[in-house]
Order: sequence, then C-alpha cells, then structure tokens
Amino acid sequence: MDASVRLQKFISDAGVTSRRKAEELIAAGRVRVNGAPASIGQKIDPKHDSVTVDGRKVARRTEYVYLMLHKPRGYVTTMSDEMDRKCVASLLQDADRRVYPVGRLDRDSEGLLLVTNDGRFANAMTHPSRHISKTYRVTVRPEVTDEQITVLTGALMIDGRKTVPADVRLIRSEEGKSVLEFVIYEGRNRQIRRLCEEAGLETVRLKRLSIGGVSLGRLRVGEYRALTHEEVALLKRESGCY
Repeated sequence: MDASVRLQKFISDAGVTSRRKAEELIAAGRVRVNGAPASIGQKIDPKHDSVTVDGRKVARRTEYVYLMLHKPRGYVTTMSDEMDRKCVASLLQDADRRVYPVGRLDRDSEGLLLVTNDGRFANAMTHPSRHISKTYRVTVRPEVTDEQITVLTGALMIDGRKTVPADVRLIRSEEGKSVLEFVIYEGRNRQIRRLCEEAGLETVRLKRLSIGGVSLGRLRVGEYRALTHEEVALLKRESGCY
C-alpha cells in the first residue's frame, strides 16, 4: 500500500499551518525534504522522510484539538505579524498544541474564532462550497431604513464574483444608530462591512456570535475553551468533514 502523502497536506495535518499557507511556504523555499528544497505537490513518506519548515522539523500529530476563542477587537487573525501588531497567537500561548485560526476575523471585528491543528477540518470549514452559516451582531450609523435593509440583503460583487445574499434582521434602532443581525453563508473578504458601505452605513461594531450550530455563549473576551465532542461532531457534519 502506498503510504505517501502530499507535502502540503502533511504540513497542514501536523498543525503547522493551513494547506494553502503550506503551499505558500513551499513556493517561498522555506520547506525542505531530507535537506533538499521541496516543491508543491511533492509526495513524502511520513515514516521515513524528514520535513523541515524554516529549519524546524515537522512531526506528524494524531491528537487534534478544537478550540473557540473570543477574539477581542484590535487583534489580527494571524499567529505572527511583521508589523508587530497584536495577534491572536498571544492569547493562545498556553494551548497544549500548536494551533492556527480557521478562517479569519478582521482586526476591527470581534467574537467567535475557531482554532485547531486539524488541517482537514480547517479546509472543510472554510471551503466556499460548504455555505456554513455565520451569525453576527452589527451596530451601524445612522438609523437603518427599509431601503437600506434591501441593499444589505442583496448580492454584492467581490473579486469578480457575486456573494450569496445575507439574511439581515433589525434588532433595534435608537437615535443615530441601529443594531442588526447578519447571517452570511460565505467567508468573503470584509463582506458585511462592504455591504454596509454599499448601503451608505458606517459599521461601528461587528461581533461574530456563532458558526454553524456552535455559539460563543458567555465566553469572556480574550479567553478560549475546548469545543465539546458534540460541537466538533456538529461542525464536521455541517462541513462534510468525515
């Protein structure tokens, strides 16, 4: 039986980074197999080949961890940052395994962020075909009108492709601002903020409350917890990760 696996999958499954990022590391010449520069698509035998990333040996991991983090505003969703900005890695320093974020929340957004060392799970959760729902509470200025709600629930062109329309519900309005609930089904770049701009609204605050059937609940800002077995199973069913 052929025990070989693609290099980028091995790196992702080992918890180093996502498969896509692994391909970038390989293309940048930062990955070596048995001391020689690696190539994208290269296959390796995990039992016999030695893989390094930036000189550090990559070891296969079979114990996966699945966490939810309550990301604060002002943090970037990366494990390191060349501009020395605050990143979520600093909130996960005492995690038992080396983990990385599933998808992203932009710097000015807050709320639920999934974190794992399971590359297959991360790929399934972020694959554009899955349409896993994500719920947000969004505060905008000024008070929203019915016409603006219509704009917010319409398709938006991002990177040459239309978005799947969002579900939008008005929670409350008060003088000068409104609070909305958005449910989106894609992870398109700054989709909600772009929709608000299209409708002539300023996004004051954006908080992700849930992903699929898993909710942030009362987890405090800046803290994380392990997902329950039931939560992991639910997300795997929703993402088709079996």
